[in-house]
This record gives sequence, C-alpha cells and structure tokens, in this order.
Amino acid sequence: MNEEDRPLKRGWTTGACATAATKAACVALKAGAFPDPVEIVLPGGQAVAFALARNERGDGLAMAGIVKDAGDDPDVTHGALVMSTVRPGAAGSGLVYKAGKGVGTVTRPGLPIPPGEASINPVPRKMIAGVVAEVLGEGADVEVEISVAGGEEMALKTLNPRLGIFGGISILGTTGIVIPYSCSAWIHSIHRGVDVARAMGFDHVAGSTGNTSELAVQKFHGLHEVQLIDMGDFVGGMAKYIRAHPVAKVTIAGGVAKMTKLAQGLLDVHSSRGSADLDGLAAVAVEAGANAELEARIKSANTVAEAFIEANKAGIAIGDAVARAAWRTAAGALNSPDIALEILVFNREGELRGHAPFAASHSPSRPLKRR
Repeated sequence: MNEEDRPLKRGWTTGACATAATKAACVALKAGAFPDPVEIVLPGGQAVAFALARNERGDGLAMAGIVKDAGDDPDVTHGALVMSTVRPGAAGSGLVYKAGKGVGTVTRPGLPIPPGEASINPVPRKMIAGVVAEVLGEGADVEVEISVAGGEEMALKTLNPRLGIFGGISILGTTGIVIPYSCSAWIHSIHRGVDVARAMGFDHVAGSTGNTSELAVQKFHGLHEVQLIDMGDFVGGMAKYIRAHPVAKVTIAGGVAKMTKLAQGLLDVHSSRGSADLDGLAAVAVEAGANAELEARIKSANTVAEAFIEANKAGIAIGDAVARAAWRTAAGALNSPDIALEILVFNREGELRGHAPFAASHSPSRPLKRR
C-alpha cells in the first residue's frame, strides 16, 4: 500500500489525555505507584491505554503527563504534553478543576463553561470526574489541575483569544477520539463564536471565509472582534447553527472564488467539494450585459479572480450578480424571516466587488445554474 493510500490514523483529544493523566495521578496518590500504561474508557465505551511521558510525586500531590497523539489530523496540539496534578481538596469541596500553566481561563459569557472557570469542556470534565470517582470514590474532595506545556503559544493559533479564553488552550473533545480532517474542531469554534456574540448582546455577526475578507468586513461595518466568525469554508455549518440560535443580522463575506461557489449552490466552499463553474459565471455575465467576446474570455479564464478582472474592465457588475445568487443559497440555509442576511464579495486586496444588502432570509429562489 502506498503512503497516500493508507487509512488516516485517528488520534486522541486533549480531554482523553487529561482524563488518562488524571487517573494515573489519582492511582499514585492513593496507592503510591503510577500505572503505566493507564487505561480509561471513552464516552463511546471503548477501552484505551496511554503510556505516561512524565510522572512525579510530591508532598500531598501526584502528577502524570501524557503526550497527545492527534494521529494524521493537522492539530496544533499534536505532540503536546498534557499534565494532570491531583491534590486532596478541602473537606466538603468535592471535585475542583484548576487551569494550570498552558490551559486557558474563560472570561466571556456564552461558552459551555462560565467565566472564571478553567476552559475544560463539559465532556472532559465528566470523563475526569468518572476516573476520580473510580479511583478515590464518589464525592471525593479533590483538586485536579490540568496544564499543557507550551499551551500559551498554541492558543495563539486558535480562536481562544477571540472567544475570551486567555492563558492557554482549551481541553476539548466529545468522544475522546480525533478523526483526521473531520473539521469538527472548526465547526465547534464557529458554534462557540456565535454563542459568545449572542451572550454579549450583539445582534449582528459576520462570517468570513478567510483573513482578507474578515479584515474587510470588520472595516466595512466597524465590528467588534467578537462579532467576527471565522467560518472558513463552512457557510452551511454557520448558517444552520444561526438558524437554531438566531441573531438579527448576518453578513457572509468572502473572496470572489468562494462566493461564486456559494452562488452556484455549494454551502461547503472548500476546493475539494467542487470548483467554481466558469461557464455558469460567464452566463451570469451575459445576463449582466457581457458581449460574446467577454463571455468567451470568462469561460477560458484560469481563475475566477481573472474572470472578475475581465468583467470589471468591461464595466460589467458581475460581483453584484454573484452576491445576489450567493444570498439566495445562504438564505435557503438560514430560512428565517427574523434573520436579515447580507453578502459581501471582496477581491484579494480586500476591495468590495459585490454586495447583496440585508434582506429577510425567508424566501430564497434558486442559485446560479451550474452547467
């Protein structure tokens, strides 16, 4: 089997690693020795074992560390050392979670964990509580401090600062398993971004496909960073979540190529999901007044960006036509008369090339025809 043909290797979430490290530390605190490997049961019932990378016993504490293996997923936390330090807690305190070095603290409302708490998500907390009860008994008074070596730097490559999580990464995971390229972490970030914006009282959010369009839409509307949703290619994922968790106004902003794909009916605008149809784009240009010569140049263009340049040279407002069709596609996913939708199309320099103004998203018609 060629390297390219082999199945992608799955990995483990930070929540699974933190749980296993906690169990090893609890065993050492109780019995004096660390189990290595240490076995835990994931939420789906799978029993998995982890090798310890570090272990340490001190006066009234035990610490174990596990190196996270994200498999073949391009995760910023791949190779991170996830550590759990367990100490006896004050009488009657129960299980207390602490954010150690490299683990963030929540500072804004709208997340699954309230402000002031360590950014250890609900499922990892439940998993950790389970191993603490298994080893030390139900209702044990214990302090569990999770830390991640280099977590402060890793967090800068995530959306944590924008979400109001400062000091490090979050301890995440719902299954304990990382599925390569599943994009679940990105979708999770989109959802949490919408939640934080709603909780802070904003009635307008803007989803962008990339950094250029994000900076451009922020300048266009003068938005707070919390209102900016890094939706990447997942237009449908953001729209469907907002349909269930509404805000009054939604802007979708992106570059000419991705907005053309949205206009042609694709709610996931990643390159692997399909390319923009230049023949269809040429047809739109003709409807906007393009002559046969321009139609031919658009059809033979190397990229959508080149097609836009040719149309703009000829004075054809192709961007507005694309924006209107993109609006119809996205409105179909939002499908709510209480949510006003706007589309902004920018070029690579962040210049506005198409605009469909705010309108209630309850009566979309068909997207651009793909030929």
